[in-house]
Amino acid sequence: MQELEDRVIRKVSVRLIPFLILCYFVAYLDRVNVSFAALTMNKDLGLSASAYGAGAGIFFLAYFLFEVPSNLMLDRFGARKWIARIMFSWGLLSGLMAAIPAISRSTGLSNEHSFYAVRVLLGMAEAGFFPGIIFYLTLWFPAIYRARIVGYFMAAIPLSSVIGAPVSSALLYLDGAAGLAGWQWLFVIEAVPALILSVVVFFYLTDRPNLASWLSLEERAWLSGRLEAEQRQREAVHSISVVQALLNPKVLALALVYFGAVACNYGVGFWLPQIVKAFGLSNFATGWVTAIPYVIGTVAMVWYGRHSDRKHERKLHAASALALAAIGIAGSTLFTDPTLKMIAFTIGAVGVFGVLPVFWTLPTAFLSGTAAAAGIAVINSIGNLSGYLGPQAMGWIKDATGSFDGGLLLIGGFAVLGMITVLLLHHDHALEMAPEAKKPATA
Repeated sequence: MQELEDRVIRKVSVRLIPFLILCYFVAYLDRVNVSFAALTMNKDLGLSASAYGAGAGIFFLAYFLFEVPSNLMLDRFGARKWIARIMFSWGLLSGLMAAIPAISRSTGLSNEHSFYAVRVLLGMAEAGFFPGIIFYLTLWFPAIYRARIVGYFMAAIPLSSVIGAPVSSALLYLDGAAGLAGWQWLFVIEAVPALILSVVVFFYLTDRPNLASWLSLEERAWLSGRLEAEQRQREAVHSISVVQALLNPKVLALALVYFGAVACNYGVGFWLPQIVKAFGLSNFATGWVTAIPYVIGTVAMVWYGRHSDRKHERKLHAASALALAAIGIAGSTLFTDPTLKMIAFTIGAVGVFGVLPVFWTLPTAFLSGTAAAAGIAVINSIGNLSGYLGPQAMGWIKDATGSFDGGLLLIGGFAVLGMITVLLLHHDHALEMAPEAKKPATA
């Protein structure tokens, strides 16, 4: 039986995970490439730090409003169709960022308000992608494998900056080609992969294990049986409807934990290129230096998820990573030396990216079925509100004080809040074990 289990998990992992990493890599890059465009875009469009922070963050306000409906649609129509739809629409709208000056001229809106409008539309289009994939993974992987699997998948976040940072900064040097600014070329070129992948998703993904022609009948039967047994086990302890999942206190508490983690990720990520550029570096050098914390963060994310699975422990892993994020981000304010400051940001990145794969094992341990789709979407949507508040707060504080330090301390405080919350939560690890493995032995 163990041989069959190993074979199935290996085949499913090889089939799905590299492709999903590629999709999320493109999604995340299209979400945050505005941070590199800002190096020249803000001046061209006349955006203040506050206006840029508001525009970067308003994406998440739209994301919040459309997240739960989108995830419920994915459960209804299937991942293959719905994720393809999401990727096609966000690819179009990401490319539309290049047309902000033209939109302003044709509508009479200011550049600032055109920037806000396109970012809102982009948030609406992309809503549901990430929680949809997290829910999709619960349909394919038993609970005991999920931290490492989510870690592999979410490695696309730091990888998008490791690869995307130097690429995005290099695209800025296309300034003037065919009459477009470098930041416009950045949006146009980086939108193309999403449009191509939307077609591939439609034909490549399989909605559920029982439809997987690339698994043998025996393999399909084992995987479907194991996942159904785990679902029955969870529902015997926590039978939660969709409406109950939306208002469940544990779901809302986990949303607060995720709020702290996301605040660290986006609150720093949207501003890090500008912080690094202030060291006196060129745009190209800024891209390479910005990538350093993300290189280390990628390794930390994969290793930490595997370590959590191996130790069968979640809460302390999540809390420790959030503590490290707070120490690194808040500690960066103690240094003016660029090297020491980047070391602090790298420590923070280890914590930020380490917590993510472990965190997503917490809700999927007690939610299942359509309630899982709704609960995961609620957690992600509320948590991502910090993606709206964090960058905006950083912009306000920067304009008011002339320094990023106050904003970095605030974000470190969000991580501490998440750490305290996760320590107070109850987590039943038995719900992650294979049902047959936790039956008591008989005399």
